[in-house]
Amino acid sequence: MFNTVLHTTRDDRMESEQELMRIGVSLPDNLLTRFDGILSKRGYSSRSEGIRDAIRSYIRYYEWASEVEGDRLGVISLTYNHEQHGLIDALADIQHQHLDVIQSSMHFHADAKTCLEVITLHGDAANLKKVAEDLMALKGVQHLKLTTISPIK
Repeated sequence: MFNTVLHTTRDDRMESEQELMRIGVSLPDNLLTRFDGILSKRGYSSRSEGIRDAIRSYIRYYEWASEVEGDRLGVISLTYNHEQHGLIDALADIQHQHLDVIQSSMHFHADAKTCLEVITLHGDAANLKKVAEDLMALKGVQHLKLTTISPIK
């Protein structure tokens, strides 16, 4: 575990004027090693600076996704551990529950344990986000990203 200093801010440009809050974060060694490597390559002066940028990025993505409304085309890409007990059935069940928006899916075997799935969707943004959230909540899903665009008219 390491301690880091994070800014509490409403505006990234005003950070230097905001109160700093100290938090503790526990990370697996391999994740921290990978993160430190990225920080070094990108020239960050500290872990705190890198974590602030990562949190800002996460917040921007969440806020963008929250604002998306109306009819959308979408793609969900997800990776998962196919050895996770019950996961494959749960993935299939969720996809069958959302047949109204799921158009197709494609499955790849990334390695001996990891699968990549790409799901295309079309429908109301709230329904597309619901599919993504349902899938993301499953134990064994390692990564998931939803990307949407307005339909081409």
